[in-house]
Amino acid sequence: MMNDRSHLLTELRLPESMNLDAMATEDAVAMMNAQDSIAVAAVGTEKINIARAIALIVTAFKAGGRLIYFGAGTSGRLGVLDASECPPTFRVEPEQVQGVIAGGEAAMFRAQEGVEDDAEAGAAAVDEKRLGSNDVAMGIAAGGTTPFVHGALRRAIARGAKTIFLSCVQPVTDEPKVDVIIRPLTGPEVITGSTRLKAGTATKLVLNMLTTLAMVQMGKVHGNLMVDLRATNQKLWDRGARIVSTVTGLPREQAMERLKAAGGHVKLAIVMVQRGVESSEGQICLDRAGGSLRIALEA
Repeated sequence: MMNDRSHLLTELRLPESMNLDAMATEDAVAMMNAQDSIAVAAVGTEKINIARAIALIVTAFKAGGRLIYFGAGTSGRLGVLDASECPPTFRVEPEQVQGVIAGGEAAMFRAQEGVEDDAEAGAAAVDEKRLGSNDVAMGIAAGGTTPFVHGALRRAIARGAKTIFLSCVQPVTDEPKVDVIIRPLTGPEVITGSTRLKAGTATKLVLNMLTTLAMVQMGKVHGNLMVDLRATNQKLWDRGARIVSTVTGLPREQAMERLKAAGGHVKLAIVMVQRGVESSEGQICLDRAGGSLRIALEA
């Protein structure tokens, strides 16, 4: 017997879009824009739970642990996307934040129908990643009921990992008993049941907050500057030089020279300039400061 999901918020019909196929395009755009603002507001109601989740993630990172997302469909893709953006943005190892999508890599590019219904596959994915007490498993299920996600969370709990569940619907039967639940209630979708819309927007916003603010607490940001990036292309060399210039007051050309001497590491280049040292001693300063640029400069 298939479960009846008709009562879930994301499965209800949205009155404002009942006549969507007959709307003028401009009116449809305005209506969708208004609905998207609901997603932003819904995330705002979950700020306390989001902050609790960030605390779990920071604790894990400080213990050498990982954050691993588990999801299916749009939810899985958003987890993989967020994870893939952490290494170039914050200069962390790819293993620190990972995304697991039901159906594997192929499901990133083409829908693999039915794989989300396999709770055992979710549990197996957790075993494959060897989650333990220093790790955080985050299940993402916009519609709340995805068996793959539930299976992953239950296995993660059994293995002693900390757990977070992100859902955009009211509590459902047999939800895993996780450490933190983030529940932005985005309501009915413009196209009924299409959670790639408002629910997907809310999911992306939450993931942005989790990894960004966790990395800030890990010393990856100075003020609002991306100081822990490593220049690997023309855009990042330009941005890196501008950051070095902003923090140190050096002209851009000189900042670029110091950035090159630091092997493209922005944080190291800043320490070299501000403390008047070469790269090896600058790295020692950073290591002693636990990677915090602010502490390295103030010590």
